[in-house]
Amino acid sequence: MPTALTIVFVGCTIFLSHWFAALFARTKIPDVLWLFIIGLLLGPVWGFVTPEKFGAVGPVFTTITLIFILFESGIDQRLEPLFNSIAGTARITTYNFLATCLVAGGITFYYTDLGFLRSLMLGSIVGGTSSAVITTLTRQFPMAERTRTILNLESAFSDVFTLAVPLTLLTAYKIGTIDVAIVTGQMIAAFILAVMLGVAGAFGWSILLNKMRTLQNTVFTTPAFVFILYGIVELLNYSGPLAALAFGITLGNMDVLGPPIMRNALSRKPISLNDHERAFFSEAVFLLRTFFFVYIGISVRLQDWHWMMLGAAITGALFLVRIPVVRISVPRSTSSKDASYMATMIPKGLGAAVLASLPVQQGVEGGEIIQSVVFSIILCSTVLTTVLTFLVEKTFLSSIYIWIFKMLGLGKMSVNKPGSVSESDVTTLEIIEVESVIPEITEGLPAIGPGEEKLVPAKARRRKKRE
Repeated sequence: MPTALTIVFVGCTIFLSHWFAALFARTKIPDVLWLFIIGLLLGPVWGFVTPEKFGAVGPVFTTITLIFILFESGIDQRLEPLFNSIAGTARITTYNFLATCLVAGGITFYYTDLGFLRSLMLGSIVGGTSSAVITTLTRQFPMAERTRTILNLESAFSDVFTLAVPLTLLTAYKIGTIDVAIVTGQMIAAFILAVMLGVAGAFGWSILLNKMRTLQNTVFTTPAFVFILYGIVELLNYSGPLAALAFGITLGNMDVLGPPIMRNALSRKPISLNDHERAFFSEAVFLLRTFFFVYIGISVRLQDWHWMMLGAAITGALFLVRIPVVRISVPRSTSSKDASYMATMIPKGLGAAVLASLPVQQGVEGGEIIQSVVFSIILCSTVLTTVLTFLVEKTFLSSIYIWIFKMLGLGKMSVNKPGSVSESDVTTLEIIEVESVIPEITEGLPAIGPGEEKLVPAKARRRKKRE
């Protein structure tokens, strides 16, 4: 593609991305889906661009995008909903990874000749969720803060499993043995040390940030420091994404996390990001994710339809098994509508694509099959996630999911329309049918017509009873 035409395409894509975002506000069709389709058309469908043409720039670009998205998501995360979500995050991350390994690995084992270990390797590669897709979608759809936090943290925490387990299984296949204790120890170390390095980096950068602002044009210094931190953590064979997320969360909550001794070092004023820097990061994330999702579409491979169909079947099974995973993972007070969103958000990202390429690169027999099936799962899970979240928001599919979760005993009340009452609002508002309104409670309230509903504040009801 000529350089001039490429520049025109870049400009048009940025304008289209803004238009897709405006379109989402009216239709609730995620802009991610349109960007993904553009990539599909340019890459595997029309053949204008291939991932190989990007060379080493492609993986670097996707890594930079992931760092920006995780960091920017972290600085907006407050501690209270984070602490309230830790238990639910740990459960859903672990259960979803195990269920995905068993289901995807089991189907692969049954329909291919890969054997147990390589089939389990495939299942572990797709056991996590894509941070870039999840953090984008959770901002676009209405859901409780705790639900949004659990989904975002799950996409980051699952990185521990999807890095440690597939690499361990790959090594086990090559040497013929596997040590469960070593795998468990690697995952715990990767999680704890990555988080500790991210938190320590945030404290250190807070001390330097005030001095850096005395220089000119320093808005890029914070991303530069995050890049350095991410690279060091990856070189130590720990989880760079977790470190970037922990860095962002710590820096965004420095006003409450800074210990007294550190506040003295910071001239008694904790230093965090200002509004100008936050606005810059928000714009940078918008620009980067625009081309990130186009690149995902370009990276999909559609050569072997047999393995594409197997990947599609595995994806469908993963969406079905996600329902009981959500049910046993989240608190019973979670609304059925929020649980529906959680059941539809399991996209697989480029991290899975990178891991799927390792068996081929290291000469594992059947590595091409693993790579083809994983690429199919990435395509199908991304498309289904964006489509199903839209359908849950706008169509009767929401009622189906809500009915299933109610049958499973989750949630006491559902939210079907924007602005209606959610379960989290039950403590302050109650929906009362006109036929069941007690006369002494409604005395003096405006009259309501037959069949209408009245939202009566709970405190007002108790005060009326006392009178």
